[in-house]
Amino acid sequence: MKLYCLSGHPTLPCNVLKFKSTTIMLDCGLDTTSVLQFLPLPLVHSQRLSKLPGWVSKDGAINLEKELKECAGRVFVDSQPEFCLPEKELLDLSTVDVILISNYHCMMALPYITEHTGFTGTVYATEPTLQIGRLLMEELVNFMERVPKAQSATCWKNKEIQRLLPCPLKDVQDVYAWKRCYSLQEVNSALSKVQLVGYSQKVELFGAVQVTPLSSGYSLGSSNWIIQSHYEKVSYVSGSSLLTTHPQPMDQSSLKNSDVLILSGLTQIPTANPDGMLGEFCSNLAMTIRAGGNVLVPCHSSGVIYDLLECLYQFMDSANLGTAPFYFISPVANSSLEFSQIFAEWLCQNKQSKVYLPEPPFPHAELVQTNKLKHYPSIHGDFSSEFRQPCVVFTGHPSLRFGDVVHFMELWGKSSLNTIIFTEPDFSYLDALAPYQPLAMKCVYCPIDTRLNFHQVSKLLKEVQPLHVVCPEQYTQPPPSQSHRSDLMLELQPPPMAYRRCSVLGLPFRRRYERIHILPELAKSLVPSEIKPGISVATVSAVLHSKDNKHILQPVPKPVPVPPTKKRKRVQEEPPERLAPKPLLNGAVPLDPFLATLHKHGIAEVKVEETPDGHILHLQAEDTLIQLEEDGTHIVCDNNEPLRTTLRDLVLRFLQKF
Repeated sequence: MKLYCLSGHPTLPCNVLKFKSTTIMLDCGLDTTSVLQFLPLPLVHSQRLSKLPGWVSKDGAINLEKELKECAGRVFVDSQPEFCLPEKELLDLSTVDVILISNYHCMMALPYITEHTGFTGTVYATEPTLQIGRLLMEELVNFMERVPKAQSATCWKNKEIQRLLPCPLKDVQDVYAWKRCYSLQEVNSALSKVQLVGYSQKVELFGAVQVTPLSSGYSLGSSNWIIQSHYEKVSYVSGSSLLTTHPQPMDQSSLKNSDVLILSGLTQIPTANPDGMLGEFCSNLAMTIRAGGNVLVPCHSSGVIYDLLECLYQFMDSANLGTAPFYFISPVANSSLEFSQIFAEWLCQNKQSKVYLPEPPFPHAELVQTNKLKHYPSIHGDFSSEFRQPCVVFTGHPSLRFGDVVHFMELWGKSSLNTIIFTEPDFSYLDALAPYQPLAMKCVYCPIDTRLNFHQVSKLLKEVQPLHVVCPEQYTQPPPSQSHRSDLMLELQPPPMAYRRCSVLGLPFRRRYERIHILPELAKSLVPSEIKPGISVATVSAVLHSKDNKHILQPVPKPVPVPPTKKRKRVQEEPPERLAPKPLLNGAVPLDPFLATLHKHGIAEVKVEETPDGHILHLQAEDTLIQLEEDGTHIVCDNNEPLRTTLRDLVLRFLQKF
């Protein structure tokens, strides 16, 4: 069993598991942190960004004025943003049989895999994962196609040139794997390969293994996966949460008795309490609105935004925010709000029960009905005529490199009355703000990440007790910025097996058993012999038939009689003779009774030596050795066949034949 690691990002994994002749891809996360190296894409022409000077090395030897621009003391790539794809060269991805998706954030690289590698398999995901994943992909494509850039920057990626560039460009890794965004046609083609599954639904793969999704408690439809054969079990835990939020709670008990547990997707902010961050978010938002300023919340169009809106719904009246409008701007804003209300069976029990009252499970439905929350596909059209300030705007993209958020950064960045509140933990907020400096607006960092922290995952692993744990190497050491915090890492016995991008791990357990079915007519012919209470064995002569990873024992076919003919007989091959199976022996040879038996047969001079595996008997007069071991008996006797036969018969007296 091998694990191929195609992504270096611990919360956006992409691994391939080879298990019992099947090749299974576990998630295909897209690392979007690469976009921080690019200039923002403004929806409205920006004079500031259009007049940035090009970058030339100090000695003038390297001139990349068309590709690189200097902005706020840093150098950025001036082209369409690119994303870091999973590694494609480590193994032939056309051999992947299935792709298992754990949540909608971990499927964003799917079109790159299914459309450009020769993939012909099936993708398994829950319905909310598919539908919300589709929204996020469509939104990403929309962001890119609204502001197309003709030029493509490639020269700076040359290794010889890159090492001469200023930081952080010279230190970025895997630039050869960076690619532009896919098209809407590729999104639709990729998602047509998805087969929907429900929690605890068992899916058979080629008769070899069974895969089962379990609720992971992180987001709508998010899953952990069990991959098991009759005798082996692998658990894949990615993006899980034990907090009581809107999704169904995490199914922990089904993870027990795993041979290997593959762990990824822990919280990116282990020191931040999500409840505390929500409180800070609300208080900073209220403070800004009361002072007459605007609040900008760069966020994804699904996920944490549901919890933020619910929190604000409960907070609004007590904080006197009744008149400030909330705007949710995204190409998929309407679909996102509607989907969250219709996936009732994927919600926690509290929200499910509201559906039958009937009440909308999320309070943002009431906010929309009362016009406190308005949603728009973009800043153009209706929004521009209905927009009033002060207000709160939820929009994307959290990287601040594309989407409607770029317009609001340019619009509000020069006023200290306004505040930007970062709630998504995926990007460094300092790097996200870098091309907008100097910035007058206030910046508040309230990252909300409900995924498991190190304390929770250590407790979980103690309960489910897997034999082996596999995890990203980032989890086996404290964060570089807090090297003294040994509590921010996994300390397990035995130590976890760590992986990094492009590594291949041989997982440390071997298949020992295989299930075989016996046909009824063959089973009737068996004559079991009881060798100990409750255990019987029988010898069998049969033909083993294997197909589609299913093994069947069939009776040995009888030779077909050849009808006599008047023609000259040809020499024909005789069918193989069916020999009766040799009797099998069972039991152990007890030392003292065996010595007494030898004495009765005239063998008195016996020296006994104890060994780790049993005993060695030296028959000194006969110059013979008898090795009595737990799983066998050996008689070493040179040139004395009568004696060897006698000793063999004496040993057989103590053993059971069947």
